[in-house]
Amino acid sequence: MPSSFTPKKSPNEQKLKALFVAGALFFAGITVESAQAAVVSSVRPLGFIAAAIADGVTPTEVLLPDGASPHDYALRPSDVQRLQSAELVIWVGPEMEAFLTKPLASHAASQQIALASLPAIQNALIKESEHHDDEHAEAAEHDHHDAADHDEAEHQHGHVHGSADAHHDHGVDDTADAHEGHHHGEYNMHIWLSPEMAKQTAIAIHAKLLELMPQKKDKLDANLLNFTDQLAQTEEKVVNMLAPVKGKGYFVFHDAYGYFEKRFGLSPLGYFTINPAIQPGAQRLHQIRTQLVEQKAVCVFAEPQFRPAVINAVAKGTEVRIGVLDPLGSNIALSKDSYAEFLLQLSDQYSRCLEKRS
Repeated sequence: MPSSFTPKKSPNEQKLKALFVAGALFFAGITVESAQAAVVSSVRPLGFIAAAIADGVTPTEVLLPDGASPHDYALRPSDVQRLQSAELVIWVGPEMEAFLTKPLASHAASQQIALASLPAIQNALIKESEHHDDEHAEAAEHDHHDAADHDEAEHQHGHVHGSADAHHDHGVDDTADAHEGHHHGEYNMHIWLSPEMAKQTAIAIHAKLLELMPQKKDKLDANLLNFTDQLAQTEEKVVNMLAPVKGKGYFVFHDAYGYFEKRFGLSPLGYFTINPAIQPGAQRLHQIRTQLVEQKAVCVFAEPQFRPAVINAVAKGTEVRIGVLDPLGSNIALSKDSYAEFLLQLSDQYSRCLEKRS
């Protein structure tokens, strides 16, 4: 019986086959990468909420890299590609992530959620941000730099000495207040620091994913129920964690934490700046220094994204402790439990410094 004969392939044929296989793998890689960008959130805490609702349904990614801040971020070409390939983009809105306004203008409305435009979020902002009306009225009384001394004198009484009930009536550095890139007019847009607004965010993500993937209704419903149950349990834990430090005064680097502080009854004395990209003025620092020397604060908090030397300089020679608050949960991996981890981590960061724990 004659043996079979397989002709030997020429070097050119072998090269063509290798190129074909490499090309197929390349395009398969693109497909996988695109699938991984099904839901893209602007900042990490929004990704925590999205990951809980989309768990087992579709992958979630965060646009901003670790260490970046939404207040001064510049999009890279790869970021634009991720936005274009996403089935759903979740962001606060142009008041917070101004860098997303232009690229998302051409993105279908059905494939994005601008949380600040949702009635449930807007109502919460109005209720919790009334203090900014007073701040902007005062800012209008003086010029950007020339009247800085007058501004600090006006704020010397009653603003840095705020209580827990009126904790946002603190002094505002005129340089930062004149910069409109951060505090978005009247409202504090760090909505992920409000457990109630986090719940509303989860509800909105659930509704949008249900539109996009109606066949996943049972799983999406179960995920939302799990998230809200876990959130309620986490809030109880946070209340217990922070109970021992109520009434202990402190300064934060930038005015981001109002919703969290109000929900859990903390006692901030003020903040260094409204806009973390702009250093506070000399008069503002003098006010804070006076409070530290008089031992009215036990902690000042920096942030991983912003560790200005000015905090160390102001605290030098006092007994005040320096802590770090991470409003973005930079070291927490996305999972169905990550938003709960975020709230617990932030609470621990508060209590460690305020209770002098290592």
